[in-house]
Amino acid sequence: MTPEGEQLLRDGLGALSIVPGEHQVQQFGQLHSLLVERNAHVNLTALKTERDIVLKHFIDSACCLRGAHLDGDLTVIDVGTGAGFPALPLAVLRPALQLTPLDSIRKKIDFVRDAATQLALPQVQPVVGRAETLGRDPNNRGRYDRVVVRAVAALPVLVELALPLLRSGGRLVAQKGAIGEEELAAGRRAAAEVGGEIIAAEPFELPLLGDARSLIVVEKTRPTPRTYPRREGVPARQPLFWTAK
Repeated sequence: MTPEGEQLLRDGLGALSIVPGEHQVQQFGQLHSLLVERNAHVNLTALKTERDIVLKHFIDSACCLRGAHLDGDLTVIDVGTGAGFPALPLAVLRPALQLTPLDSIRKKIDFVRDAATQLALPQVQPVVGRAETLGRDPNNRGRYDRVVVRAVAALPVLVELALPLLRSGGRLVAQKGAIGEEELAAGRRAAAEVGGEIIAAEPFELPLLGDARSLIVVEKTRPTPRTYPRREGVPARQPLFWTAK
């Protein structure tokens, strides 16, 4: 990153009360270089400029740390990680997290694996797959302390995909854009259906840009019925209790 990019990173993290060490700043710089280099050959992200990558990938990912829901030595699966967001920034900022970035697109997971190796982040163990499949797999169902996701999918979809993966007492930490009351109400009903409850729904603004965001936290309070998650693609096509287009 340029000196301007590094300062932007520090300013954005500072707005979240995070003071990165020099090594962490270097890791973010290395991640930026790796992403730009690979993205020139493989379509990993639509963001091209240093400013966009720093603010809309790095700082946006760090916003998942709001509320201390990811503090401690936790097992965390990042559903729909894409090119490693929020998993890679979280790994840099919170080395105690044991992170499983999950995505169905192999080229993106290949990048995440390469980046984790080059950034010396052995706690990052990427997986190619879908949440619907892992949620029915005995080796993954009920395994994780946290599910994180940055998504545009409706909240009922995220809830159905995430809660089967969580242990009892585990939490979904979902970062979305602005969310309306109807979607939030549908999310509450979906959470109750699959074994959880929404314990936080916090609107905020992305530091330095002011873009509207919401951090939704859902706690798993009882076992998820065996009928969930439904088969691949169904949660997105037919969200629980949600009919908005």
